Amino acid sequence: MDIVVKGRKTEVPQRFRKHVAEKLNLEKIQKLDAKVISLDVEVSKEHNPRQADRSDRVEITLRSRGPVIRAEAAAGDPYAALDLATGKLEARLRRQHDKRHTRRGNGRLTAAEVPDVVPGVAALNGNGKPVSEEATESIPTTRIGSLEIQGEGPLVVREKVHTAAPMTLDQALYEMELVGHDFYLFVDSETKQPSVVYRRHAYDYGVIHLETDPLAGSEAGGAGGALGG
Repeated sequence: MDIVVKGRKTEVPQRFRKHVAEKLNLEKIQKLDAKVISLDVEVSKEHNPRQADRSDRVEITLRSRGPVIRAEAAAGDPYAALDLATGKLEARLRRQHDKRHTRRGNGRLTAAEVPDVVPGVAALNGNGKPVSEEATESIPTTRIGSLEIQGEGPLVVREKVHTAAPMTLDQALYEMELVGHDFYLFVDSETKQPSVVYRRHAYDYGVIHLETDPLAGSEAGGAGGALGG
């Protein structure tokens, strides 16, 4: 497997290409993921002097027979950015490797067991308390089209629709770690409910399942549970 290094809006010197080959230890990477197909490194340059401390960005993309793993970082020079991005990539590869081995054991949790292990996953706000209806009514409301804005915002400026196959909670956590996000939206294959997993502290996670209230009217009475707790 070769490492492909390319520049976006910048030239990549041969010295840096050689450093990439030394920094990204292919033998070590293949020990963590033996199914690696390609490894691409993209270097870009921000010419705005106000962003001098983050002027160089390095993005590493690893493709294998499983999910794509990406890691990126920005710093004042490409060598520092490469060091940061490489550290993120190796951390995600280790999580993937550990996850693969954990799945072979008997320590997996079902969606029903997660609330017992991770307390507070259904908290409504950062304090774990419901929002007062009186406080909500005292906030001025502005209507923009079909959207009601309380106070000064926030305003929804972008909407996306994704198509995805249902998956287990275990797989959703796995996918979230690989993309490096703090939350992951998915459809639970066991309950068929829209659900969100999110990072709490260190390796602790929370999960929120959304179900329809049979006693509720046709219009929702408020927002869903916040990622609190």
